[in-house]
Amino acid sequence: MGNNTEGLLFAHHSFDNHEQVVFCTDKETGLKAIIGIHDTTLGPALGGTRMWNYASEQDALTDVLRLSRGMTYKAAITGLDLGGGKAVIIGDAKTEKTDALMRKFASYVHSLSGRYITAEDMGMETRDMDIVHEVTPYVTGISEALGGAGNPSPVTAYGVFMGLKAATKYRFGSDDLTGKRVLVQGIGHVGEELVRQLVAEGAEVIISDINAVRLQEVSTKYNVAIHDDMNTLYELDVDIYAPCAMGATINDTTLAVLKAKVIAGAANNQLEDEVKHGKVLRDKNIAYAPDFLINAGGIINVYAEIAKFTREEIMEKTANIYNTTLEIFALADEKNIATQAAAIAIAESRIQAKRNEKNIVL
Repeated sequence: MGNNTEGLLFAHHSFDNHEQVVFCTDKETGLKAIIGIHDTTLGPALGGTRMWNYASEQDALTDVLRLSRGMTYKAAITGLDLGGGKAVIIGDAKTEKTDALMRKFASYVHSLSGRYITAEDMGMETRDMDIVHEVTPYVTGISEALGGAGNPSPVTAYGVFMGLKAATKYRFGSDDLTGKRVLVQGIGHVGEELVRQLVAEGAEVIISDINAVRLQEVSTKYNVAIHDDMNTLYELDVDIYAPCAMGATINDTTLAVLKAKVIAGAANNQLEDEVKHGKVLRDKNIAYAPDFLINAGGIINVYAEIAKFTREEIMEKTANIYNTTLEIFALADEKNIATQAAAIAIAESRIQAKRNEKNIVL
């Protein structure tokens, strides 16, 4: 690898000693993809494939590096015998995704011989995972008809809901959501299911999304309010902010105006700078439920295909996110550190214990 590649990858601000980064291209199908394998100490790297029309290849690289690292921590803190990996496909899922492209991508996954196991993420459907399964066994989240656990989104949303309730209990003294004003940003599969659960619990929900059609559909379906002005979104007078779209929405600009007292959502990598902004959240007494902890329901659901969990076991392990979230808040208070730092410390301690057991020296 030459100096230009070294500058692109090894010096990249989100590169965190990743074990392997694979760049995948195919002229015939138009495939441009990146697979990031962060750490396989605890087991094979498992993480979904995201298809997104990134503004640049640098943005795609940043995303896959941050997401794969987050998957390492997600698996570790949830107690799963998995490492962290992720894949991104550059392109518009609505217009550029084809069966041939997915099969070609699957061939790259298969070439890694099980070091990386893929699954569904943004821009993907269960059907896409079924197509990948035609080429490689190293995929989870396939349809129940093929012996899989099916769409992980409802389980992801349930875990987020449990984490949100725990954060609410920590911040307000009760996890009763009746009358609580909740802003849900991003109403894809997970966001909509979270809206449903919040409304059922008596919360007053406001939704925001870049897709105006989806906004109207979900608003009508659940009788919730719409806020479509992105310039004033973070200034809304709400109790809880649930980011369920892209990451890095917690940043210098939004923190300057944010009124919410709890942040708990499904989006990955919500903190633009996890050290700096994690500390700001603590200083502002905003209860932040670490994203890689509370959105772990999806990985629990797809891991069930490997570990052969029953549906009851899946839901039980996902419900336990509530208890783990409260433990994170307690540790953060004890150590006087940000909740993000507390969660990472617990995840890294489990990984280090496994390294010690295997006599792995980095």
